[in-house]
Amino acid sequence: MKAFFKRFARNKGAVVGLIILAIILAAAILAPLLYPTSPWRMVTRPFLPPMSPGGFWLGTDALGRDVASGIMHGARVSLIIGLVSTLTALAIGIPIGALAGYFGGLIDDALMRFTEFFQTIPAFALAIVIVAILQPSLYSIVLAIAIVSWPPVARLVRGEVLSLRSREYVQASIVIGQSTSRIILTQVLPNTIAPITVMASIMVASAILLESALSFLGLGDPNMMTWGYMIGAGRTRLIEAWWISFFPGVAIFLTVLALNLVGEGLNDALNPRLSREGG
Repeated sequence: MKAFFKRFARNKGAVVGLIILAIILAAAILAPLLYPTSPWRMVTRPFLPPMSPGGFWLGTDALGRDVASGIMHGARVSLIIGLVSTLTALAIGIPIGALAGYFGGLIDDALMRFTEFFQTIPAFALAIVIVAILQPSLYSIVLAIAIVSWPPVARLVRGEVLSLRSREYVQASIVIGQSTSRIILTQVLPNTIAPITVMASIMVASAILLESALSFLGLGDPNMMTWGYMIGAGRTRLIEAWWISFFPGVAIFLTVLALNLVGEGLNDALNPRLSREGG
């Protein structure tokens, strides 16, 4: 573990990304304490510029709502959707990829054709259709993002399992009579954790972008303040009130950038070849 953190720390960009991510996570956790009232509440007159008296550091929007409150409460929604949808996608993609890679043959063909069916449809278009059919809500957004995100996971796990199933320790487990499920769970999947972890960090960033795009189009949860909604609400006022869309956009940019930097650092730290070179 110490060697892992040492290799991770060598990537300065990853360290910066981790710090940014920690700040965003702290903002999401502290949002109810710093801004206990609803972010939908109109607190003063509209279009106050940033650094206005009264503690409105990022200004107010067209309805007199505090932009800073919306960003901090929106961080909670974005992170929750990103994490839950990614975990759901992993829960779908990992078993399908593991079964396809381990058994091969007809099972592999059937599962991969099923996977390709979802990949033939543009991800964003499919997400829009799913959310529109199920009605915009936190649950439908998470489900839609998970459905469009699991195929790459299945393909990654399949490729890893294909290379692992012929290893000596897997063959030895077969010879001594271990069950297939036990071999997959204890011998094969633990050795796929590194690439899955790296992919998961990128998937969280993609999920946040996708949720923001859906909210921008008016398909977000109407009961949740999100960064995408804030950008969409301020897009018609960019000239006279640029801050309404600018600050949520910066929040999305920093979050996605931080997750990608952390993913790159994890890739460096978990890559066996780089580990041997570092040793």
